[in-house]
Amino acid sequence: MDGPTHTHLGPLRHKITHNTNCQTHYSTSLGGIPLIHSLLHLFSDRTMTSPNFLLLLLVQTLMIGLRADLPGTWELLVANAGIATMHTAVTRFNTVVLLDRTNIGPTRKMLRPGHCRIDPQDPLLKRDCYAHSALFDPATGLIRPLMILTDTWCSSGQFLPDGTLLQTGGDRDGVKKIRKFIPCEKTSFCDWEELEEVELAQGRWYSTNQILPDGSVIIVGGRATASIEFFPSRHGGGAVNFPFLAEAEDTQMDNLYPYVHLLPNGHLFVFAKNRAVLYDYTNNKVLKQYPKLDGGPRNYPSAGSSAMLALRGDHSSATIVVCGGAQFGAFIERNTDTPAHGSCGRIEATELTAVWEMEDMPFGRIMGDMVLLPTGDVLIINGAEAGTQGFEMASQPCLYPLLYGPDEPVGLRFMTLNPGSVPRMYHSTANLLPDGRILIAGSNPHYFYKFEAEFPTELRIEAFSPEYLLAEKANIRPTILELPEKIHYGGGFDVVVTTELPVVGIIEVNIASAPFATHSFSQGQRLVKLAVSSAVPDAVGSYRISCTAPPDGRVAPPGYYMVFAVNTGVPSVAKWVKLL
Repeated sequence: MDGPTHTHLGPLRHKITHNTNCQTHYSTSLGGIPLIHSLLHLFSDRTMTSPNFLLLLLVQTLMIGLRADLPGTWELLVANAGIATMHTAVTRFNTVVLLDRTNIGPTRKMLRPGHCRIDPQDPLLKRDCYAHSALFDPATGLIRPLMILTDTWCSSGQFLPDGTLLQTGGDRDGVKKIRKFIPCEKTSFCDWEELEEVELAQGRWYSTNQILPDGSVIIVGGRATASIEFFPSRHGGGAVNFPFLAEAEDTQMDNLYPYVHLLPNGHLFVFAKNRAVLYDYTNNKVLKQYPKLDGGPRNYPSAGSSAMLALRGDHSSATIVVCGGAQFGAFIERNTDTPAHGSCGRIEATELTAVWEMEDMPFGRIMGDMVLLPTGDVLIINGAEAGTQGFEMASQPCLYPLLYGPDEPVGLRFMTLNPGSVPRMYHSTANLLPDGRILIAGSNPHYFYKFEAEFPTELRIEAFSPEYLLAEKANIRPTILELPEKIHYGGGFDVVVTTELPVVGIIEVNIASAPFATHSFSQGQRLVKLAVSSAVPDAVGSYRISCTAPPDGRVAPPGYYMVFAVNTGVPSVAKWVKLL
C-alpha cells in the first residue's frame, strides 16, 4: 500500500460495518456473531435497576472510545466565509477560489464599495452588491470578495497550462459564458474576467471539463446537450455531436456531470448513468463500450463519485473507481429517505477485456467527494446516506470519511475515519491542499440561503487532516529544500529533501493536479507517481532524489502541479512546478 500503513488500526479496516445515519458499528466477532449486537440484544433491559444496565454502559463507552481512536483530525478554518461554496479550486499561489451562483440573493459577504452587479432579469436582486465568489487564503483565514457577473449555477471548470482557471457555462445569462480567473500573488489583486468576444457554441449546464495533452480543454455534455466542444475551439469551431450522452440519458437525466478521465493512451474514459465508453475525441469515435456497472445510476442527480487512481510504473495502465449513488426514482419522486447505494465499481480501463470489480463501502453514500491523497490513497468525504442530489432532497448526513487503499485486496480497502460534526450535503466540496490537508467547504441544500432549517446553508470552512499528519509522524515528514520551477516531459530533475530521522526506504515523488471540484466530482483530478532513484545523502540531514518527469501530456497534461515527497506514507508540504 502506498499510503499510511495504519498498523495500529489495521483491524478496523475490515471490521467496521454499516449502521443507520452513517454511525460506525464495531463488529468484533464472537462465534460468527457481532459481539456488540449480541451484547445489546442480551442487555435489552435498559432499566436502571437491571445489573445489565451497567454492562450496557460499558459497551457503549467502549464504542465511544473506538470512535475517538479513528484516524484523522478536524479543524475549523473559518466560522463564516460569507458565501456557501458550490465550486472550489486551489491555485498555484496556495489560495482557494470559492464560487457560488449569482442568482442566490443576498450572501453574507459584500463586494468592494462601488462594485455592484446590475441585472434587471435577476429574480431577487436587480442591483446586487453581494459577493458570489471569493478568494480564500487558508494560511491566514483571509477572504477577499471577487466579482462575477453571469450565473455560474452548476457550471464547470479547469486550469489551463498557464495556471489560469477556465470557467464555463451555468444557467440563465451564464449558459454560454466563458470566464477566466488569472491567479496572482497574495499581495496583488486579481479578479474574474468574463470573455466578451468568445462564447460556448452550445449552452452548457451541468457539463464536465477535462484538460487534454495539448493543453486545450474539452467540455463534455450538459443538460439537453449531447455534444462536446473545445477551448480554444477546434474543427472550425462549434460543437461536435456525442450520441453516447443521449443514449445514456434517462427520465431523470442521470447523464449530467459525466465522469471524464484522460487515460494515458490519450483517449477519454467517459461515464454516464451506468455506462462508460472509450472515446477518441480527435476523431469523434467511440472505440469501446465498457460493460454496464451494476448498482443503479451514478451521475448527477443520482450523486455518486469517481476518480482515476494514481498512475504509476510505466504509466501505461489506468484504473477507474466509481462509488455510491442514489436509487433510480428517488429524484423524480423527491424521496429523501430512499437509502443510497454503497457499492463501488473498479475497472482497469486500459485493458482489452476490462470488467468491473465490485465491492461495498461501509456506508451507502450519495454526494461523496473522492480526493486523491499525495500517497495514492483516496479519501471519500461529505455526503448523505439517503435521498438524492437536488434542493432539500437528501437526509441522514454521512459524517464519517473513508480511506480507500487501492493496493489492499477486495474487502479490506476501506477504513472508516474520524467523523466530522458539520453535515456536508448538496453543493459541498473537498480539495487537496498543498500541506496535505483536505479543504471542506459548502453545503446549501436550499434554493436560496436558509439558516433556520434541519440542514442549514453552511458558511463554515473546515480542514480534515489524514493520519499521515499526526504529530508523532512529524519526524519522518520530509521537507522539500530544492526543486526546479519547471520540468520537461521525459526529462530528469533532482529533488532535495530533509527529514528529522534518517531515511530508510524509497522516498516517492508524486505530482498532483489542482482540480475543479463541484457536485461530487473533481474535474481534471490526477496523481502521477514519478520514477525515482533511492535517496542519496546530499549534505548533513538532506537527501537528493533523481526523478524522471512524465513522458508526455497523455500521462500528465501541461500545467502546474503540486509536487509531494512521500516518506513511508507521510507527504511533505508540496511545492508547485510547471510541467512543459
